[in-house]
Amino acid sequence: MANFHCNVISYTLRRTVDINVIIPTPTCPDAVGWGPKPARHTPDAKYPLLYLFHGYGNNQLQWTSYTNIELFAEERQIAVVMIAAENKCYVNHPKDRFFDFIEEELPDFMTGMFPVSGRKEDTYVAGLSMGGYGALMHGLSRSDRYQAIGAFSAAVGINPRRSDILDREDVQKLLPEDDLYKVAEKAVPNGIPKIYMSCGETDTLLETDKKFYQYLKDLGADIIWSQTPGYGHMWRFWNEEIERFLDWIPRTDAYAGSKRQI
Repeated sequence: MANFHCNVISYTLRRTVDINVIIPTPTCPDAVGWGPKPARHTPDAKYPLLYLFHGYGNNQLQWTSYTNIELFAEERQIAVVMIAAENKCYVNHPKDRFFDFIEEELPDFMTGMFPVSGRKEDTYVAGLSMGGYGALMHGLSRSDRYQAIGAFSAAVGINPRRSDILDREDVQKLLPEDDLYKVAEKAVPNGIPKIYMSCGETDTLLETDKKFYQYLKDLGADIIWSQTPGYGHMWRFWNEEIERFLDWIPRTDAYAGSKRQI
């Protein structure tokens, strides 16, 4: 597994941004000749790609610090990209156009620099908490780009302009472009990616997330829901959920249906 830490000057954000990229590579068994074929760094085909979003107060490093995402990605031969989105909720702000950066510039960077697919059928987006909000916002808004969405303990009522969590009764105070309910109402009838939503049963966001899941289901979205007892807003839960999500996503790429032994 190769983990690239990139510090890139963004022409959208007009400043540098930190990006971490996980790319499957030959494993130790491959390197010593125990694999099914000779080890080489040129892949047989381009890798599917997961855009993975962090939560409030974190950065792109926490997913690799607190979960086994590198192992999971290596086993399933999928690339993963994580950006430092600060507390900007993955949406546009007057001076930081994070939504545009993710949807326009980041794919250009990824397909230009790494052996990853640019096809919708091979592209997924997921995140936790604030990143769950971001994954839903991007997946619902740009259904032409993503095959599936994963939202774990999603902060569906976050206020991107103030970067805080609102009381569930205050969701209606969001601007229309920030309100996931309004975005979903507009997007679902035209077709959206498959959605996986989950939350721990002791998480304070549980009822808010279940309400949004039911709203999407009532609209006709292809969505599943999972909740786990004994878990709150915590990394042990998200570590389990990201593996479940990777095993759930629909795949048609050259590596689909296989799992490497690491």
